[in-house]
Amino acid sequence: MGKSLIIVESPAKVKTIKKFLGPGYMVEASVGHIRDLPTREIGVDEAHDFAPRYQIIKGKEKVVQSLKSAAAKADTVYLAPDPDREGEAIAWHVAEVLKDCHKPLKRIQFNEITSSAVHDALAHPRELNRNLFDAQQARRVLDRLVGYKISPLLWNKIKRGISAGRVQSVALRMIVEREEERERFVPEEYWLFRALMAGAVPPPFRAELFKANGKKPDIPNAEAAEALEKTIRANPLAVQSVEKKQRKRQPAPPFTTSTLQQRANQRLNYPAKRTMNIAQRLYEGVDLGERGTTALITYMRTDSVRIAAEAKKAAAAFIEKTWGKEFLAPGGKGRAFKGKESAQDAHEAIRPVDVTVTPEEVKPFLAPDQYQLYRLIWSRFIASQMAAAEFDDTTVLIENGPVLWRAKGERLLFPGFLAAMPRGKDEEVEELPPLKEGEAIQLRELSKEQKFTQPAPRFSEASLVRELEEQGIGRPSTYASIISTLQDREYVKLEEKHFVPTDLGRVVCEHLRSHFKTLMDTGFTARMETLLDDVAEGKQDWVALLHRFCDDFNPTLETAQQAMRQIKGGMDAHLACPTCGKPLMIKFGRSGAFLACSDYPKCTFTSDFCRDEQGHIQMQSRAKPEAQKVGTCPRCGSDLVLKKARTGSRFIACSGYPKCDYSAPYSTGVPCPKCGSGVLIEKSSKRGKIFYSCSAYPQCDYALWDWPVPGPCPKCGSPLLVRKYSTAKGHYLACPEKTCRYTHAIEHEDQD
Repeated sequence: MGKSLIIVESPAKVKTIKKFLGPGYMVEASVGHIRDLPTREIGVDEAHDFAPRYQIIKGKEKVVQSLKSAAAKADTVYLAPDPDREGEAIAWHVAEVLKDCHKPLKRIQFNEITSSAVHDALAHPRELNRNLFDAQQARRVLDRLVGYKISPLLWNKIKRGISAGRVQSVALRMIVEREEERERFVPEEYWLFRALMAGAVPPPFRAELFKANGKKPDIPNAEAAEALEKTIRANPLAVQSVEKKQRKRQPAPPFTTSTLQQRANQRLNYPAKRTMNIAQRLYEGVDLGERGTTALITYMRTDSVRIAAEAKKAAAAFIEKTWGKEFLAPGGKGRAFKGKESAQDAHEAIRPVDVTVTPEEVKPFLAPDQYQLYRLIWSRFIASQMAAAEFDDTTVLIENGPVLWRAKGERLLFPGFLAAMPRGKDEEVEELPPLKEGEAIQLRELSKEQKFTQPAPRFSEASLVRELEEQGIGRPSTYASIISTLQDREYVKLEEKHFVPTDLGRVVCEHLRSHFKTLMDTGFTARMETLLDDVAEGKQDWVALLHRFCDDFNPTLETAQQAMRQIKGGMDAHLACPTCGKPLMIKFGRSGAFLACSDYPKCTFTSDFCRDEQGHIQMQSRAKPEAQKVGTCPRCGSDLVLKKARTGSRFIACSGYPKCDYSAPYSTGVPCPKCGSGVLIEKSSKRGKIFYSCSAYPQCDYALWDWPVPGPCPKCGSPLLVRKYSTAKGHYLACPEKTCRYTHAIEHEDQD
């Protein structure tokens, strides 16, 4: 009897799947895509219905040859790339390169990598789905036309090496327009009153100003605040009403791709790209010691909240055994959640493959980031199948002459799903003491604080992903690459975990917004996503779709080539050169934007610059700081000095350079807690973010974002702590373990 060949997408899956199958199966990996459009030309024949010219991706020749050799030995070939459009395209291209082998080709897919799922897929193969492939092909060709036609225009008009993208440019517009909105914003002054009060029974409680003279408080200046304070202090306080009611809080549905990216960013500070990379490993399988390589989660690219019946049943059994029958969702059969109308329901929500495999059980086998993400996914899924949490809410109104105060409290009656997914301290509300109508209240403390209205916040990764999803821009599986591309092109940068457009990003957005109104319209981009969905469902011909797009796009491109303003030599900064008085220009160099005199080379003045809250340019000195002496070179005896890399991290180098090229990373002196053999050294990402990683990399991949300090943590025993700063807490030490909330305030000290 011959063998069957299974071709998966990732090499990491090979070992996991092999252990489920007998000697009658070979398992090979395509290692992602094997064919694509050429890199140095557009590769699309518009004159012949957008016929794409695919070629083997450079470096994949050996992979293709290996697949052909394996197929030649097999009786049947099963194509098993990931269960989505991209996976269908990979399967289609593999089928194309294997067609000369003349072997039966069948498509199989599974939402989870388990023995039962793999065997069930083999028992129910299907044909390749042409509609799914056409949808992916249409997107690829569409993006190629936009990118390869607009990008050269931007190189000519603005700066070589930059790019435009059908979806990335709309995302850039959202970030730029949020910044423009912030710059136009005019803050208004107001005053906030808070009070600490006490009734007949302790403890004291806090209240907020609710109404003044029967209206919402309007305290626009210090004079009004002073007058109101006198009124408050001159009048007695008494309870006007006490309202109590019970409230149920329902659990959230299990994660989809976008909600996982949002939550991982909010809770764990993981960028979307990192979240997806970790999830991919958990899906493909992790070595769990005696259990071998085991997949921990279901497929992580999905916008569905559907849960399989067997998964609900397994969750119910686990919940009843762990917490009791009263913690089960009503009816004991699990919860079903309603997804968005636009959601693709081909796959389940993201959930643990086996709910009995708890995060704590597998923690010793997982990297810290894998454990944190699995814990997030596991807890969210288990909670989604549990009973509601029940609260007793109390709202108290307190009369104070013409002023009305309000105090709110809650008491947890039944934890329900919170038993599996506890709230953070910032989510908890204190319980109020017993209070009665007419009861006299004592004013213990009164505080008033000057405030100013704030503009709409900049987008964080989480809020940008949420906005893209709500607007229907892109698909959840593309969000990570969209955000990564915007940063790689230096169109945006992260400041305090929020996106700020660079001047290059502003200029690119302005030019695209002015000359490609349809392409930059969020409504148009969202409609295009719907049309691509229609292609996948067989309701729309992909060639006709591209013809309609190009009928508008090509004339617009021709007009833009003539009308787009050229600023490659620089754009007016609306400032005078302090050296010669000529206009200053904003120019874009390898290290970013800078100011330069328009009379160059006669005048060589240059300056760095920043923008204030209103977007106005502020000049900054370009002088480099003097190198700091830190020791003696072990190679030549010259002074060792502390220097900064272009991306911002510090390193040690010989002052005798270039005669002596000795250099060393800047060490924190803290041993690596993961491997014990290395020390944590300072590094910086290509986007300029400082982090601290093990000197033994790549043998050890341990890394931190915060400056490490020798431990141990007095609460959990972690061998190190990290130094942090916030406006609320100032400088403080914290435990890097996410499950440990230990913090300790410290006086400000400079890092070594």
